[in-house]
Amino acid sequence: MATTKLGAGHRDSVRILGVNVDRVTMDQTLASLEAFVASGYPHLVVTADATGIVIAHSDPEFFGLINSADLVTPDGSGIIWAAKKKGVMLPERVSGVDILDRVCALSADKGYRLYFLGAAPGIAELAAEKLRLKHVGCNIVGTRHGFFPAESDEVVAREIAATHPDILFVGLGMPRQEKFISATKHIVDARVSIGVGGSFDVFSGKTKRAPAIIQRLRMEWFWRLILNPSKISKVKKLPRFMLLVLKDRS
Repeated sequence: MATTKLGAGHRDSVRILGVNVDRVTMDQTLASLEAFVASGYPHLVVTADATGIVIAHSDPEFFGLINSADLVTPDGSGIIWAAKKKGVMLPERVSGVDILDRVCALSADKGYRLYFLGAAPGIAELAAEKLRLKHVGCNIVGTRHGFFPAESDEVVAREIAATHPDILFVGLGMPRQEKFISATKHIVDARVSIGVGGSFDVFSGKTKRAPAIIQRLRMEWFWRLILNPSKISKVKKLPRFMLLVLKDRS
């Protein structure tokens, strides 16, 4: 287990294949996000899953971004399993989908300005519409699809900056979303930026989330594969993750 300093406090984390994952609950995560917004400075939040950690092992830039993030939440049963193998119990899964939902509720209460970037044209907008209905008063100030090349990152960042978001949700997939956040944080100037993968697809209704029983069995990866066989390349990374964990002696 590792303890790293965060501001005036400390982060309780577990090191999984060289990546520090914070031992946090959803409530602790939300409390950290509120503190980040209040600080007035940009913060990066990573929702780490097994696939992301495997990608990081062949991408030094991404590896460094995760370990320099202000908060890394355990997103996925693979992370919880890997921590247990090291003798560390993670309190719960804190996924990007659930963070997005809870922050929208928080926005309705606190007035936080939210921006959704990512997914196919129209998806982020539809997700925003549905979340505004679910959380009346949720302050989503803008949306944009994620179909643009890296060469246009600064242009897109300036579009987002014009809306003055407190919290930016980026659904471009790992590691693209984290690299976008890192490259443009000085332009966007959001207090919190979070990579949330395919969350907009879920809230728009394009992708159905696994039933509660499948989530409890930690088989969401199988559910996603059934609904979308193109996810096989991502699923193939899970055995590699397990093998790396079993071989790890750090």
